[in-house]
Amino acid sequence: MPIARVAINVPVDTLFDYSAEHISSSDIGLRVSVPFGKKRVAGIIIDVASDTLIDSKKIKSIEQIFNETPRLPKELLDLFTFCSQYYHHSIGMVIMNALPATLRTSKPIKLPKDKISWNTMQLTLTETGKQTDLTSIPVRQRVARNLLNRFQQSGMISGSELKDSSPKIKQLIHQWLICGWITKNQRPLTTNISNNPPPLLTIEQNTAVNAISASIGQFNVWLLHGITGSGKTEVYLRLIATILEQGKQILILVPEINLTPQLEAVFQNRFPNVNLISLHSGLNDTERLQGWLQAHSGQAKIVLGTRLSVFTPFHNLGLMIVDEEHDHSFKQQDGLRYSARDLAIFRSKQIDIPIILGSATPSLESYYHALNGRYRMVKLTSRAIQNAALPLIQTIDIRMHKATNGLSQPLIHALHENLAEKRQSIVFINRRGYAPVLLCKACNWNAVCTRCSSRLVVHLRDKNLRCHHCGNQQQLSLACPECGNQDLAPFGQGTQRVTETLANYLPTARILRIDRDSTRQKDAWRTILQKIHDQEVDILVGTQILAKGHDFPNVSLIGILNPDNSLFSTDFRASERLFAQLMQISGRAGRANNKGKVLIQTEFPDHPLYWALQKQDFDTLAQSLLVERKVAGFPPYLYQAVLRAEAHKIELVLNFLQSAVNLAKRNSFIELFDPVPAQMLRLKGMERGHLLVQSTSRTQLQAFLSEWQNQLHTLSSHKIRWALDIDPAEL
Repeated sequence: MPIARVAINVPVDTLFDYSAEHISSSDIGLRVSVPFGKKRVAGIIIDVASDTLIDSKKIKSIEQIFNETPRLPKELLDLFTFCSQYYHHSIGMVIMNALPATLRTSKPIKLPKDKISWNTMQLTLTETGKQTDLTSIPVRQRVARNLLNRFQQSGMISGSELKDSSPKIKQLIHQWLICGWITKNQRPLTTNISNNPPPLLTIEQNTAVNAISASIGQFNVWLLHGITGSGKTEVYLRLIATILEQGKQILILVPEINLTPQLEAVFQNRFPNVNLISLHSGLNDTERLQGWLQAHSGQAKIVLGTRLSVFTPFHNLGLMIVDEEHDHSFKQQDGLRYSARDLAIFRSKQIDIPIILGSATPSLESYYHALNGRYRMVKLTSRAIQNAALPLIQTIDIRMHKATNGLSQPLIHALHENLAEKRQSIVFINRRGYAPVLLCKACNWNAVCTRCSSRLVVHLRDKNLRCHHCGNQQQLSLACPECGNQDLAPFGQGTQRVTETLANYLPTARILRIDRDSTRQKDAWRTILQKIHDQEVDILVGTQILAKGHDFPNVSLIGILNPDNSLFSTDFRASERLFAQLMQISGRAGRANNKGKVLIQTEFPDHPLYWALQKQDFDTLAQSLLVERKVAGFPPYLYQAVLRAEAHKIELVLNFLQSAVNLAKRNSFIELFDPVPAQMLRLKGMERGHLLVQSTSRTQLQAFLSEWQNQLHTLSSHKIRWALDIDPAEL
């Protein structure tokens, strides 16, 4: 009896053998229900073998094969395998993490059906359909056998030819579309482009489009380095049009869910008849499954999504785009700690298609690869709209101009002038809530989280204290719990306090706060965007949500509060991230024909980072940071991994990490550092530590980690949770 090797959602990096009748290699990628211990669990068939090392008396049988569920394509299974091996995470957990929640169950599911327009539809046999053996369909299913035979002979059949041929045809077509045997085109591709003429390309845009178009049919990593407002999106649109004309699909990855509505509107406006889907955490299970199925069958031509979308199955993928590629949101920070950008690059190489990494401030790793010729860089150095100029960036020395509740007089005066000119302004402070500290002036007590090594943030409107790391909430204290003093003072500023202060200084201004608290509800961000574009808002007060990728034509003034904290951080990536963030938020000003101005409140106006920002000179700063990284021995000049561990007591963590050091077989390529407590020691009730490993050779590091991980499983990990983090985004 054939043996199916099945991946299951357990933290054991192995496949499990099950017997199954009438199973063959054509069933690889199908979802199954199997017994595991005392439970029934879902799994995916990864391989089919003729024998097994397990005693035949002990081997169990597959309980059910879900043929109605689409088969995962080999290309996607290969991606899962690479991801499992590179990030040292079990293959079953990798696959189940990537599937829609509905497909992770061990029960049959009712798949949503697409509405079929028979008269305008062309049905085409896919490669999977061509490889399907006619004899695999039972003889009694005469209609199905005849239909498959007809497809295999002609390749394409119109819906109008089929709709009246048999009552069973509609059900078969639905099932085969889901399984990926056939695909459909509703309209000729020539009608998929908007009748509105696209804007004229600048010389630099035209150069970029021509260069990338010339290599559309092969793997290349293109770094599209364009300043804010330079028209990177228009370059994407021209290339997407080329791919659509070839009948292929496009995947666009964005770092934040809040970027999807605006980009979705842009793509739908340009390609009104193209099936575009968005995949992100804001969808319910049914919506996500429907989009996933449409991408799998080839019905969805454009897929716009956040990092998990890198695992979406495609019928015929032709181009991948990673917008704001530098953003650390592309790196998952728990569970499967993968980088969606890096996996996208691997996937594009795997299927030999181009990938575009777009950014105004590329990550130093990508920039380094471009300088060394591994990536191909194209630059957009001027704004795309005629007469639109880069904003004037100035600093306000708050040692001379003292800030009251976070706002200096020069900034307030500039906001007042901009309001009088009926222009919109943004006040950027990357801290939500009312104030980050509640302080007793009598005994210096301050409110701290009982579960994390952090202070509780004052949320005055809700009259509570909230931890922004674990979500812990407490009622706002009326008196100091240490000394009884009732004069408790909120110290520092958050978006709520800045909004309140601005309302006092500018009582006629229409002020809108934009942060994670104000955008929690579904479609809240769409409503906010509409208000901004309808000019129902004068001043936006917000966090980094405002910084990325948005086009606000009437914004001409940006005020930036409290950026200095990152200048002297222990994180070697802090300067890179701060520059990217400030460059992004500065780029929201002066994007149309308005003159833009950016005012940065700082105690260090002469810092090199602010000088580079004022000159909009990313290249000089990046090359300077690369020199520092090379001298200090940091990525991209070497490769890192971190062993992270947590327990209820830090002593247990450090003892475990020290035991891990003792197990390690060192060589000249591997450098292990001493175990240390995490910068935020306590998080969500657990105390954390880590151990850094690095090497100048990625191959040597991976070989070391594979052997080391096997040894780590031999350690007693009672009361300890641990995980390997490859290419960590933070230490």
